[in-house]
Amino acid sequence: MTRAFPLLVSLLLLVACDGDRGLNERRDIHTEDMPEARQIVRQDLDRGISGVTQAAERLRRGFLVEDHDQRAREMRQVMIRLQQPPRSINELMVLPISFLAAVDTDGTVICRDAEDDRMQGFDLGAVVPVVQRALEGSTGYALSEIPSIEEGGEPSVTVVFAAPARHEGRVVGAIVAGLPLWRLAQQLTRQLQLQHADEISRGELIWVLLLRGDEQHYHAGFPPDLRQLVPDADRRRNGLSTSPGGFTGELQ
Repeated sequence: MTRAFPLLVSLLLLVACDGDRGLNERRDIHTEDMPEARQIVRQDLDRGISGVTQAAERLRRGFLVEDHDQRAREMRQVMIRLQQPPRSINELMVLPISFLAAVDTDGTVICRDAEDDRMQGFDLGAVVPVVQRALEGSTGYALSEIPSIEEGGEPSVTVVFAAPARHEGRVVGAIVAGLPLWRLAQQLTRQLQLQHADEISRGELIWVLLLRGDEQHYHAGFPPDLRQLVPDADRRRNGLSTSPGGFTGELQ
């Protein structure tokens, strides 16, 4: 299995409190909140692999349909149903993916899980190596940049999951799912806020953003003023040099 996920998860927790309580909160961030965030990410990665693997098994015969229009139409409907009860794949329902797509053996997208299908015909295998590896028989995930379909649009930094679809022992295509970093940050924020509802009712703020290098990835609701409090590269490097498992600090 291919795994490539070079990502620093930054958990930002602001608390209005006195000095002693602040020290306790910093300890809790390090011992409880950061491990919880990492565990959620690990669960999502496992769910993504399981989801595309199951989908590839269910859709494998669809790749054999010779008529291109019929194949795309039928596979699109199946992929939509795979994310809806009662025939859903649970992992694909829980994971906040932005797309589920069927990819032909030449790397081009046959269809995705939406009637407004602007991915159809896009050479995903050429720009996302983990997709090409799936067409060669390897299941995996990797952090990738998917070019925007719209002219002048920014690429989407996305965790891409890919699994080969096999029929009678040969690879007939691949199933691919995408989880953008901003959606992962949104999920982490919501889940940690839910788990710490009592603390939030007492005035604590819990927001999560993800960093890839100096790039910040966050959902639309992230407070702009809090983004300015994220440690810069030098502070992160110094903090991680003394505490590789993560570090905390005070905000003025």
